[in-house]
Amino acid sequence: MSRRNSSPAQDVPRPGARRAGEENPTEVIPDDDLLRRAAETFSLLASPARLHLLWLLARGEQDVGSLAEAVHGSTQMVSQHLAKMRLADLVSARRDGKRQVYVVDDPHVVSLVDQALDHHSQLRGPRPTAGGTV
Repeated sequence: MSRRNSSPAQDVPRPGARRAGEENPTEVIPDDDLLRRAAETFSLLASPARLHLLWLLARGEQDVGSLAEAVHGSTQMVSQHLAKMRLADLVSARRDGKRQVYVVDDPHVVSLVDQALDHHSQLRGPRPTAGGTV
């Protein structure tokens, strides 16, 4: 499954989007369909369990059993979340022998998750680390 890996320098209009006026020719004016699809993505990201899974997968491939152990959940729960995220193209999977291995390989998804967590971490202020220091 291929991913969209564009950078701001390669700003190409996506389907359902149109360009703004001459004042900022790279700005995309979202239409109703683009806004609806973005809202669906945020709806999927509204689950703490899915955010945790995405954060883990953004840092490397893992199978369902490893993810379930990391989030202290059942393999069935993790599998259901992964299926929804796969349908939304937030994660991808590949076979590795008998295992299904998942990963987040879209830099936009990684950025969304990291920025949301960073934003709320900063709002909350410094917290002690595992070693007890701030």
